[in-house]
Amino acid sequence: MTFLSAPRIIRTGASKLASSPLSAKFGISVIILYTLAALFAPHLAPYSEAEIVATPFEPWSAQFWLGTDSLGRDMFTRLMFGARNTLGIALMTTVLAFSIGASAGLAAATFGGWTDQLLSRLVDVLMSIPQLIFALLLLSIFGTSIPALVIVIAVLDSTRVFRLARAVAINAAVSDYVEVSRLRGEGPIWIMTREILPNIAPTLISEFGLRFCFVFLLISGLSFLGLGIQPPTADWGSMVRDSATLITYGDITPLLPAGAIALLSVAINMVVDWLLHWASGLNEH
Repeated sequence: MTFLSAPRIIRTGASKLASSPLSAKFGISVIILYTLAALFAPHLAPYSEAEIVATPFEPWSAQFWLGTDSLGRDMFTRLMFGARNTLGIALMTTVLAFSIGASAGLAAATFGGWTDQLLSRLVDVLMSIPQLIFALLLLSIFGTSIPALVIVIAVLDSTRVFRLARAVAINAAVSDYVEVSRLRGEGPIWIMTREILPNIAPTLISEFGLRFCFVFLLISGLSFLGLGIQPPTADWGSMVRDSATLITYGDITPLLPAGAIALLSVAINMVVDWLLHWASGLNEH
């Protein structure tokens, strides 16, 4: 098995990106734009996140580019801070879900036996309950604070990561280079981190993008239902709910946060599709 050095990986990635299809370049551009909006929201937004600046439902104007919401807060400001909050919380949740799920999946594939059986049966129990219903139940019990939201969704979503990580790790665990490592006397931790993990990394990276997309949509859905990110914290899901009444009057303002959610989801899927083609060696053109 060979390992690529970091500079070589960067050069390879840059060359692949230059030759990537237009859809992948579009997706990456959208992701970069959202990331910049999230990072620099306090500098881009004309007002503070929860500041009431006018009467409710002010129309679009030079002062309020996208009007105001049901409480008189600037919608453009809320959109900027919504990117910061929604994406930041979704990223934290996805990282935690992957840390739990991938570690458990690698352990199940490497140790096998009762470890594999115990973890697999536990995951089967958690996956037997619909995720949204389970999340609503747990958040009703433990509250809707941001730490509770992150932990509950991460634990539930880690079951999907576990199934994938275990499946690809089992295939790698029976490879010749892993058997050579065992015969050489290497321990299970070394085998997991140095032999199995590097060879399943492309699959996990692609799955990370999809999981982030699903977590992002789940958080937005929970916020729309009132059990996600709580006010006055800006969130795209709750922004759709708060301004939904405007659709009755032909105002497209509620479609802006909904469109932001949809655009990011499409962009992530475009990039993940390209990464899967790259990892599998298929010709994406």
